[in-house]
Amino acid sequence: MKLVVKNLSFEWLVGLRYTRAGRRSGRNSFISFISMISMAGIALGVAALIIVLSVMNGFQKEVRDRMLSVLAHIEVFDASGAIPDWKATALQAQKNPSVLASAPYVDGQAMIIGDDAMRGVILRGVLPDQESKVSEVAEKIKLGKWSDLQAGKFNIILGSALAAALHVNVGDKIRLAAPDGQITPAGTLPRIKAFNVVGIFEAGHYEYDSGMAFLQIDDAQKFFRLASPSGLRLKIRDMLTAPKVALELSRTLTGDLLIRDWSQQNRNYFTAVKTEKTMMFIILTLIVAVAAFNLVSTLVMTVTDKQADIAILRTLGASPSSIMKIFMIQGGIVGLVGTALGIGFGVLVSLNIDVIVPFIERMLGVDLLPKDLYFISALPSDLRWNDVIQISVMAIVLAFAATIYPSWRAARVKPVEALRYE
Repeated sequence: MKLVVKNLSFEWLVGLRYTRAGRRSGRNSFISFISMISMAGIALGVAALIIVLSVMNGFQKEVRDRMLSVLAHIEVFDASGAIPDWKATALQAQKNPSVLASAPYVDGQAMIIGDDAMRGVILRGVLPDQESKVSEVAEKIKLGKWSDLQAGKFNIILGSALAAALHVNVGDKIRLAAPDGQITPAGTLPRIKAFNVVGIFEAGHYEYDSGMAFLQIDDAQKFFRLASPSGLRLKIRDMLTAPKVALELSRTLTGDLLIRDWSQQNRNYFTAVKTEKTMMFIILTLIVAVAAFNLVSTLVMTVTDKQADIAILRTLGASPSSIMKIFMIQGGIVGLVGTALGIGFGVLVSLNIDVIVPFIERMLGVDLLPKDLYFISALPSDLRWNDVIQISVMAIVLAFAATIYPSWRAARVKPVEALRYE
């Protein structure tokens, strides 16, 4: 039986009517109340998923950008530790349309000695003008000038946390002890060279701020006794395509070269973040699942309450599939409306979290991310629409899955038994 009123089939008309409280009896009002609670639960679960994933994406993006202010998108280096002809390799690399710029570098480890402290440090020798084309470290200078890294003057720029640990500032001197010693008649002695602190940088990532320093590349080569740079640092158009571009370069560059992209240098961190995001998605999905399956109890109560109506519809010619569709429509509407409300609230909060969080901090008088404890003092958010779509589809599927059993039960109601005591 297919009655159509105002372009809607009777299944839709009845399903929409059952979504609201029908007669104003206590039982119907209670069923409608449970339905609203299920809708609110789905909305809150969807909103929580969107907000949490957006914040996690924001933290990941913030940390990644801070890493890449020091790291290059791709590094090319020789297996021997020194690239023989870096200029020729740079020309070959820049033939790839994805490569924007290149810069040579020297990498090595040393012991840095202040007046009353010493630390292990990663030294990076660079050509200041070239390095500015492949990284943002020149923009992270807190004190001093990047251009003060000049050949032959043995100047050095330290990370902010490293400078604080050594109790040094711009204008002070530090000493560097090379890993390989100097052989003398008295035995092997450490090679120590004095350097002038001409700048302090702050990338905002503790690993680099506390354990990295920059030299001019010629001074670094003399200090480490290298005939040529360690390798090349490359900047590409889209950092997310770095693995693909690195693979292309491995096929085109000549020589015994090794190539690694930025994600390989921090594989453990990005793997941990990905795992954490996946687990958070699963945990918060359970909230949506609980709310969605509240629909089962709502629809079961509705089916029990509407048995007489179901029997009348069956006697008028409605098929079991039509009865089943009515209650699937009722539950589906609750799921769709709840999901839509959750999307709206979640997207609104995610896009305005930079305003909402400071407002909450002022109201409660608390500092959620103290500047003296965290390098990231503001809660970041990066809303990704593919996450929103994935969450929406998941919530709707769960809601419709919850309607299957009660709808099937409604379709099995026998008109004679349902009307016997009416």
